[in-house]
Amino acid sequence: MTNKINSMLKWFYPGIGLKRWAGLSVFGIFLLIFATSHLSSEEFLGIQILDSLILFCGIIILILGIKRMMRSFIAAFMPASRNQELFDIIYHNRQLTRGPKIAVIGGGTGLSVLLTGLKEFSSNISAIVTVADDGGSSGRIREEFDILPPGDIRNCLVALADAPTLMRDLFQFRFDTNSQLSGHSFGNLFITVMTRLTGDFEKAIKETSKVLALRGQVIPSTLNKVVLVAEHKDGSTTVGENKIPKSNRSIKRVYLNPAQSKATPDAIRAIKEAQVIVLGPGSLYTSIIPNLLIQEITDAVVSSGAIKVYVCNAMTQPGETDAYAASEHIKVLITHSHPRVLDYCVLNNGEIPQSILSRYTKEGSNLVVNDRKRIEEMGYRVVEDDFGIIEDKVIRHDSTKLAKIILGLIEEI
Repeated sequence: MTNKINSMLKWFYPGIGLKRWAGLSVFGIFLLIFATSHLSSEEFLGIQILDSLILFCGIIILILGIKRMMRSFIAAFMPASRNQELFDIIYHNRQLTRGPKIAVIGGGTGLSVLLTGLKEFSSNISAIVTVADDGGSSGRIREEFDILPPGDIRNCLVALADAPTLMRDLFQFRFDTNSQLSGHSFGNLFITVMTRLTGDFEKAIKETSKVLALRGQVIPSTLNKVVLVAEHKDGSTTVGENKIPKSNRSIKRVYLNPAQSKATPDAIRAIKEAQVIVLGPGSLYTSIIPNLLIQEITDAVVSSGAIKVYVCNAMTQPGETDAYAASEHIKVLITHSHPRVLDYCVLNNGEIPQSILSRYTKEGSNLVVNDRKRIEEMGYRVVEDDFGIIEDKVIRHDSTKLAKIILGLIEEI
């Protein structure tokens, strides 16, 4: 009993921001009791008017006190909402929790762009992310600490974060070349430390998700330490996700080593519960397909009754999809998985400035040919729109517009 009383009293410690508003609410209740107890018994009109005024003031004070107490609670758990109207906070978060269940499968920056748009419409998002990355900071951490690469996971965590902008910037902060931590991002190091502390990569992601107040969840597609291998059309092979695009040889197929990698139970559960499953956008061979090479994930997608959408890249990727039309992207996708992993293909049909296209051409990248008719002959529906935006001379998908189109497919059923 004493412990319960002590626990209750903790809410009134200095600095919590509740005492003043609790006191105000109690004062409001006192005014209500005082006014209602006297109002019916008073015979003089002047006194009745005074009691009515006290009653009105009691109601206003009580509402204000309760409202401020609720804001203090919300600000404690959701600091980013501190300056928003209470109604807006409750309504917005209520709407998000009622949003559709979405499973997004992929990796790289393309996936994080889509997540940024989707989180404005639902908090029931599951990002299933490849762990085949072995380049840059992630590759060094993978080799030095013998853990799964955190880079793609970090990008998705930041994309779904409801934490303040400074916290998101902190996780994306990258140390400069004059440091022994050169090339590492703070977020990658944070996840690495959390993994060492908890002894479990999956648990480290969940704990990091709490820090960033995620609207959804980020799930590694497997906890096996997989390596992506490409078999080229000339019969040679390239080992390592980071090396495959640099080989400059046409890809015949890619596969994982070990081949029989197990999917995480959370990934399978998210796919089974999803109303919409989205593949991409992102690198075809090195971000999307590695997830589908895990047989359990492909089987779960195929057997799902959800709407299945593939978001095709706007530009080809040197060393991966050189000269690929949109239909060739799909052909490769289903060759590595199953024809029923998608129902829709989303294509960008917006015009891109010639100056931007010229820059991409110099880097060996070109517009993905929109061969809609061929895709429809393959049995898939095509959704076209102008999704492209230019940021720092880089072509990206408009995350909000893309999210609206994907979620709009639910209403067509």
